[in-house]
Amino acid sequence: MMKAISFLGRPRHDKVSVHIQITSLFDRIRAVQDPKVSISPLLNQWIEEGHTVSRPQLQSLVRAMKDFKRYHHVLQISQWMTDCRYLPLTPSDVAIRLDLISMVHGQEKAESYFNNIPKVLKNHSAYCALLSSYVREKSVEKAEVTMQKMREMGFVTSSFPYNMLINLYSQTENYDKIEPLIQEMERKSIPCDKFTVRNLMAAYVAASDICAMEKLLNRMEEDLHISVDWNTYSVVASGYLKVGLIDKALEMIKKMESNTPIPERPPAFKHLLSLYARTGHKEELYRVWNLYKPTYEYPEAYSCMIASLSKLDDIEGAEKIFQEWERDCTMYDFRVLNSLLIAYCKRRLFDKAESLVNKAIEGRMPYPSTCSILAKGYMEDKQMPKAVEMLKKAISVGRKGWKPDSIILDACMEYIEGQGDLKEIEEILRLCKNLGPV
Repeated sequence: MMKAISFLGRPRHDKVSVHIQITSLFDRIRAVQDPKVSISPLLNQWIEEGHTVSRPQLQSLVRAMKDFKRYHHVLQISQWMTDCRYLPLTPSDVAIRLDLISMVHGQEKAESYFNNIPKVLKNHSAYCALLSSYVREKSVEKAEVTMQKMREMGFVTSSFPYNMLINLYSQTENYDKIEPLIQEMERKSIPCDKFTVRNLMAAYVAASDICAMEKLLNRMEEDLHISVDWNTYSVVASGYLKVGLIDKALEMIKKMESNTPIPERPPAFKHLLSLYARTGHKEELYRVWNLYKPTYEYPEAYSCMIASLSKLDDIEGAEKIFQEWERDCTMYDFRVLNSLLIAYCKRRLFDKAESLVNKAIEGRMPYPSTCSILAKGYMEDKQMPKAVEMLKKAISVGRKGWKPDSIILDACMEYIEGQGDLKEIEEILRLCKNLGPV
């Protein structure tokens, strides 16, 4: 119970009973792991049991479920809030829903929703959500058009849209477009925040501009108004590793470790594991794991540790970590299994891979990604009949909107065509049709 409460924030003393009720609803929703399963009946049942939910409580649920990346269910909560509880949307609700529609249904649906937002609700937040969706899709032209529209409407008053574009230009290697944005911020007296600096740092790392990266870090460390957080040191360490400067990277990782406050250790922990794995220092990797490993259920950390040990060719250690997680977990998460599965497939340990999956799927529905990992492994090992079998299983358990890896799909279809098996081709096409456009 306390674990769920921590996601929803600290309750006020006069709201404890209500908070505990909504936490129970949170637990019920969290237990529905299949995105294809609607949670609307569960929400309706909650009301039928005599419970009440207010806007702030539903908004807390939305924030909590977003932290778990359960975007299908978060969108359902948002829609249920207005469709079944008749709570009017606020500008903030609109921005969140637009962001969710983009992630769940794609950019076309998000644009359609944005175009139909009432003018009174189409404010700065809605435009920022639209801009963010274009950045996620790496759509430079549409992002720039949106930014210009925001300028014309007087919505560019904070660092947020600039941070979005800096991030986009870094991802799309439009590094020459970044400096004009910084100059525009200076002209408008819009101060850089930690995200501006972090995105700038990431851009320098992406461009392998170590000199600019070091200059920016020095300026940050000398500026009393800027707090250099663990994330910044993580980015700088990654930059050094990219160009093979291991000793400098280790220095930054140590700074990262010492500058991570206790509340921020969970997200920083995964970065520490990955970075130490990239340095090749296995003893440091185990030291960090044993020092900071979570005392609560945190599958992402186990998945990261398994992947890190695999990178260092410590398969036996990876297996022990997986067994530790499997022994103690209360909710099976195939992402942890996938990390070990990838390690097995890379090393052609297919007997171990099959045994691992067969044990895990007893009474459980596997993720399509699990079957897809096996399909890729078999494809790369030229075991095409088994690759086809795993591809079909992946498609059959995939939810609507999930897409099989195009390389695997093309290779399997080419193989089947070479075998002259038209029935097999028709079956795969039929399965794909259930997923939507592929």
